[in-house]
Amino acid sequence: MRPTEIDSSDYQQHLNHKAQALRDRFRGLSCPSLEIFESAPLHYRMRAEFRVWHDGEDLFHIMFDPQTKEKYRVDQFPPASRLINDVMQDLLPLLRADSVARRKLYQIDYLSTTSGEILISLIYHRTLDQQWQESIAPILAELRQKYRLDIVGRARKQQLHLDRNYVIETLNIKNRELHFKQIENSFTQPNAGVNQKMIEWALDVTQQSEGDLLELYCGLGNFTLPMANNFHRVLATEISKASVDAAHYNLSLNHIDNVTVIRMSSEEFTQAKEGKRTFRRLQNTDISAFNCKTVLVDPPRAGLDPDTCNLVSNYDNILYISCNPDTLYDNLQTLTKTHQIERFALFDQFPYTHHAECGVFLRRIR
Repeated sequence: MRPTEIDSSDYQQHLNHKAQALRDRFRGLSCPSLEIFESAPLHYRMRAEFRVWHDGEDLFHIMFDPQTKEKYRVDQFPPASRLINDVMQDLLPLLRADSVARRKLYQIDYLSTTSGEILISLIYHRTLDQQWQESIAPILAELRQKYRLDIVGRARKQQLHLDRNYVIETLNIKNRELHFKQIENSFTQPNAGVNQKMIEWALDVTQQSEGDLLELYCGLGNFTLPMANNFHRVLATEISKASVDAAHYNLSLNHIDNVTVIRMSSEEFTQAKEGKRTFRRLQNTDISAFNCKTVLVDPPRAGLDPDTCNLVSNYDNILYISCNPDTLYDNLQTLTKTHQIERFALFDQFPYTHHAECGVFLRRIR
């Protein structure tokens, strides 16, 4: 099914099938009842990416059919936020009218927020120069009469922005406003409504926690900021320098002072924790001073590597957020040797697809 052909009246049926498939996949493990957190049936994506098709002096958004791989025109995109859909309509006429702005433009990315900000990335098959910036400036000014908006231009080994290359998202988490700097071309949770439910679930399962929290793969602090309220201190790791910088910015923006973020991969942290390697990046951080009894992991689709999985099993409580049920299932084969699954959740980040975001909370078997 093409995303442009979504029938929102079918949403609950799709979600029921996804939930049952997840129950069947984890039937071999001792799991509690599945908690299900649904999405809005339309306009749930805060991000969208489109290729650009040129037809003479005309151009329009296109996508590719998942089965036939044929391109098709996209004028409206129901999964995307209403803000993205509105900006899509207003941007293209301005690009069509400017030969410099549209020349060799091959992709447009949109990053929107629930708080009304949006960032457009224009991606080119050519080097961008002063002439490009002079052409984009009036387009930006025109769009800013209606939107809180920024534009970034990208080409090979090049990024130009006229003002900002980020947006500030604001989420209301348990009656507390938190602000998140989200940088262009960096990972953000695509479904803001479900992300908020996911954060609140994580807060709920750890509300009686003691000691400190270790968080691996913290990104820009999506979980870090709200989870800091449940723990004495948080030690968070992330490999992406841009995400680490954003996390530090977000901690300062929200006046949170009990979090330490270090730039290293989970594999490197495991080596440091086990004394196998020393790192200059840790010369001002004594990781042994943290009394971490709970660990939060939100790994990429590949899941936890064996060494990290073994490290995680040393903590009393494990909160595992997964975007891939298959690698989650594999990791749980190791983790359930020492821990018991107490909570199990499905977060429908990606409606109308087979993709399932899961949350598992485990406690050490006494």
